[in-house]
Amino acid sequence: MPAPGENLRINPARLWDSLMDMAKIGPGIAGGCNRQTLTDADGEGRHLFKRWCEAAGMTMGVDTMGNMFFTRPGTDPEALPVYMGSHLDTQPTGGKYDGVLGVLGALEVVRTMNDMGVTTRHPIVVTNWTNEEGARFAPAMLASGVFAGIHTEDYAKSRLDPEGKAFGDELARIGWVGDEVVGARKMKAMFELHIEQGPILEAEGKTIGVVTHGQGLWWLEITLTGKDAHTGSTPMNMRVNAGLGMARITERVHQIAMSHQPNAVGAVGQVFVHPNSRNVIPGKVVFTVDIRSPEQAKLDAMRAEVERAAHAVAAELGLGCSIEPVGHFDPVTFNPDLVRVVRGAAEKLGYAHMDIVSGAGHDACWINRVAPTTMIMCPCVDGLSHNEAEEISPEWAAAGTDVLLHAVLEVAEVVE
Repeated sequence: MPAPGENLRINPARLWDSLMDMAKIGPGIAGGCNRQTLTDADGEGRHLFKRWCEAAGMTMGVDTMGNMFFTRPGTDPEALPVYMGSHLDTQPTGGKYDGVLGVLGALEVVRTMNDMGVTTRHPIVVTNWTNEEGARFAPAMLASGVFAGIHTEDYAKSRLDPEGKAFGDELARIGWVGDEVVGARKMKAMFELHIEQGPILEAEGKTIGVVTHGQGLWWLEITLTGKDAHTGSTPMNMRVNAGLGMARITERVHQIAMSHQPNAVGAVGQVFVHPNSRNVIPGKVVFTVDIRSPEQAKLDAMRAEVERAAHAVAAELGLGCSIEPVGHFDPVTFNPDLVRVVRGAAEKLGYAHMDIVSGAGHDACWINRVAPTTMIMCPCVDGLSHNEAEEISPEWAAAGTDVLLHAVLEVAEVVE
C-alpha cells in the first residue's frame, strides 16, 4: 500500500474528549490537574487509560517500574515495534496537556488506524512512562531513565517524596508493579508528541515544532545551614541567616545564566525553609537550582560557577553549605532520520512548521540513548506550562497528532 495521503487525519473531537475525560481525574483547584505520580489519582488515570487501550484492541505489558506498554500487532512478528507516548503524571499545579497529549494522541493514532483499517508491518506500541515530572520523586524522567540504563532500579525505588514515602512502596501501594524487566524491550523508533511549554511556536505563527535537539540540564540541591534565632531580639551582626544566603545565591544563578546568553537559562524553583516561622530567622534552607543549555560547554561552565558562588556566599555569611546533584542529562541530538520524517509529515499535511530545541526534559531524552528517537511539538498559549492555566487549542492538538500519525505510519511501514 502506498503511503497514506494527506486526507488521512485523526478524529479531533474524540481526541479532545479523551483529554477532557482524563483531566477529570486528579483535578486541580484552578482548572488544571494534580495527578502526581503514584498517587491514588495516578492509579485511577492508569486504569482509565488501560480500558481505552484494550477497547482499541491493544494488549498491555507493564514493567517493574510501572511503565505501561500497549501493543497493536504488525504483520511481521519479528519486526521491531515503533513506540509512541509520553506521561500521564502531572505537576502539583499542572495543566491538562503536559505529557497527557502525547499519551492520548498516541492512543488516537491507533484508534484512527482501526477506523481506517490500516495495517503496518511493524507492531506499534503506546506508552505511559512513570514519574516523568519528578515533582514528587526526584529526579524527573525517573522510570525512562531506568529503562535507558541511566539509573539503577534500586536507586529509583529508594527515592523519597517530601513526606518520606519511597517510590517503590508507593508503586506497589497503587498496584502498578509489573513483571517485565525494565529496559528489556527493543525499539525500532520512538516518537513523543508534546506541547512546547514555551512561547516560540505561537510567537512565530507555527503549528508544528520539529524537535531537533533537547537542552541539557542540571538540578543542584543546595542545603544551607545557619542558626535559628528570634527575628526581633537577635542583633543583625550576630545572625547566621540561611534565608539570606539563599536569596544571594538565587540572584547569582540569574546573573550566571544571563552571562551565558544566548541558549542558557537558570532559576531557583523549589525551596524548603526551616523552621518556616514568621518570627524565626531561618536556620536551614534546602533549595534546587535548575540550569539548562543545549550547549555542553555552557552547561558545564554554569554548573561550576553556581557551585563556586554558593560556597562563596556561604563562607561570607558563616553558613554550612552542601550541594547534591539530583537531576542531570546532557544535551540531546535527536535522530536525524526521524527528524526528517516528522518534517516531511508536517509538510505533506500543510502545517506551518519550524525546527525547534526542546527547552524542557522529556522521556524521549533518555530513550534517545537506547533507540532512535524524536519529538513533535505543538504550541501552547503564551508558552505557559506547569501551571493550571496551561492551554492549547483543539486544532493544535489535532495537528500534532496528525503529524504523529503520518510519521509513525511511515516508519512502521503500511502494508496492503
